[in-house]
Amino acid sequence: MLALLAEGLCKLGYELTAAQLDKFETYRAELLRWNQRMNLTAITDPAEVETRHFLDSLTVLQALGTPGATSDGLRVIDVGSGAGFPGIPLKLVLTDSHLTLLEATRKKAEFLSHIVSLLDMRDTEVVHGRAEEVAHRPECREAFDLVVARAVAPLATLAELCVPFVSIGGIFVALKKGDVEAELEHSRTALAAVGGGDVRLIEVSRTELPDRRFLVCSTKAFPSEARYPRRSGIPAKRPL
Repeated sequence: MLALLAEGLCKLGYELTAAQLDKFETYRAELLRWNQRMNLTAITDPAEVETRHFLDSLTVLQALGTPGATSDGLRVIDVGSGAGFPGIPLKLVLTDSHLTLLEATRKKAEFLSHIVSLLDMRDTEVVHGRAEEVAHRPECREAFDLVVARAVAPLATLAELCVPFVSIGGIFVALKKGDVEAELEHSRTALAAVGGGDVRLIEVSRTELPDRRFLVCSTKAFPSEARYPRRSGIPAKRPL
């Protein structure tokens, strides 16, 4: 019944329709079915999928301001989407947004395409490729209002991979947990180098979720230099 998800979203100021809840149910079932033959998630308990994947993904809503504000025209890209987190849960709530799911592993991209089709997710695109390359495409360069990433890489690497996608005035949001303050301190040079502005740290206070969790938010202040991100693999090997 996804009662934990519905209750958690209500606390964030959002209410799901029966149709939206049905789509979350279908998504969970397909995730667990596909996971039996390919590695999509280590979380296989249905209740934990509800909290540690769905609700955790939707904490991003805290970075967007007033609950219930229109998402019409909001352009979102999920970098390193994996099994679709946080992008797909966000799209299922922000139904009028435009979503791009970027994933470098072909089998995971195939799963994403399957889910997008199964859930009839309009204005949703799956892109198979690496952020280092896709961020240089004219149609993707500084083209998104919201760029999200979850459990992909250290923050300094994420900054170089993600901020070039963000439009001026748009927001980069990284979902992090644990000792994020130290990681943030090590990423300030990278964020400034690629056009990120002041950082806002939002602590996620959800009793349903383990560990200390944070949203690291940076508003795009100025254009990213053309050289960023550097070629594939370099942002991870030699962070700025």
